[in-house]
Amino acid sequence: MRSKITRREFVKAGAAAGMAAAAGRPLFGQAPAVPTPKTVKPVVIASANGNRFKNGGPRTCVQEVFERILRGEDVLDAVIAGVNILELDPEEDSVGYGGLPNAEGVVQLDASVMHGPKKRAGAVAALEGVRTPSLVAKAVMDLTDHHLLAGRDAQGFARRMGFKIEDDLNTDHSRKFWLEWKRRMDPEHYLDPEKRAEAARRAREQMVAEGLLDPRRLYGTINCDAINARGEICGATSTSGLAWKIPGRVGDSPILGAGLYVDGEVGAAGSTGRGEANLFNLSSFLIVDLMRRGTHPKDAALEALRRIRASTMERRLLNSKGNPNFQVKFYVLDRRGEHAGVALYGEPELVYAVCAESGAQNLPMEALLHGSPKD
Repeated sequence: MRSKITRREFVKAGAAAGMAAAAGRPLFGQAPAVPTPKTVKPVVIASANGNRFKNGGPRTCVQEVFERILRGEDVLDAVIAGVNILELDPEEDSVGYGGLPNAEGVVQLDASVMHGPKKRAGAVAALEGVRTPSLVAKAVMDLTDHHLLAGRDAQGFARRMGFKIEDDLNTDHSRKFWLEWKRRMDPEHYLDPEKRAEAARRAREQMVAEGLLDPRRLYGTINCDAINARGEICGATSTSGLAWKIPGRVGDSPILGAGLYVDGEVGAAGSTGRGEANLFNLSSFLIVDLMRRGTHPKDAALEALRRIRASTMERRLLNSKGNPNFQVKFYVLDRRGEHAGVALYGEPELVYAVCAESGAQNLPMEALLHGSPKD
C-alpha cells in the first residue's frame, strides 16, 4: 500500500522541481546581463572628421571632448562642445555652417543627442539658420517634453530659446559647388521626378569623378560618442545631409535608433553614409541591442551591415556585383570602453577617430565587403 504524502512534503517537492527546471533553461527572451565595471578608462570615438578639423583652435573634436571629460564635465556637454568645432568650421562642408546645401541652395541641418545616464534625448531636422544644430537638439532634450522638432517650427523654437538665426548658412565655398552642380543638373530639362533624381545623381558623381568633390562629403556627418571613468556614456550626431538633397529630405542623423542610439547600461552607436539604408534597418538601435546580448561592438556592427546588404534590392542601388552601390559606416562604443569602427566597404585610408589617455589617433576600420561601392 502506497504511503501518504503530507501537504508540506508536496509543496517542498514541487518547489524543488520548479527550481531545477528553471536552472536548466533561461527564461523566455532573457538576454545575458551586461557587466557594469566599477571604473572605465575614458575614451572618445568619432567619424574621421572628428580628428581632422580644428576651426582655428588648438584641438580637434575628440581631443576637446576628452579634455573636458577629464575635467569632470558632463559627458554630453563635452561631446556637444567637440561637435560644435566642426559645426562652426567653414572648411567642413558636410556639417553645420558652410555645409553643402539642398537642391534649392538652402543649408538644412539635422542633429540628435542622447544622454545615457539620464535616459533622455533630443533632435532637430531640416533646421535652417542656426550654425550649431546639436545645441538646439540639446535644448529640445532639456526644455521640452519632446524628442524631435523639425523644419520652420524647429527654427522658431531655436529663436525663442535665444539662438541666433541667420538668413544664409552658405559660405563662398558651398555656394560655388552648389552653382556648379546646378549648372550640370539643368533641372528645367527634367520635369519628370524620376528623371530629375537620376540627373541629380549623375551630376554629383561627375563632380566626384573629376576631383571637384570629396566623396566622403556627399553624405558627410559627424558622429561622436564618449564614456567617462564612471561609465557614463553619451553621443551626438550632426550633419548637413546629402549634398543637394530634395528640400525637406531628412536622413538618419536626427532619428533615434538610426543615426544615433545610446543606452547608458549598454553602449552607443552612430553612423555616417547613406541615411536611407540606415533608416530602413534602424541600425544603431540594432547594434546596441546586439551588444545588450553580449555581442562585441565590431561583430554587432558587422551584423547590421549584413542586414543592410540583404535589404538592398532595388536595381538602382546595386553595383555590377549585386552589392549596395553606397557606403555606410558605424562607430560603436560599449559600457566597458571597447570600441570599433566598421564600414560596408574597405576603402583606402578608411579610419575612425579615437582619443584616450595615450592621445588622439586614427584607427583602421573593419569592413564587411572588399572593393568599392562602384565595382
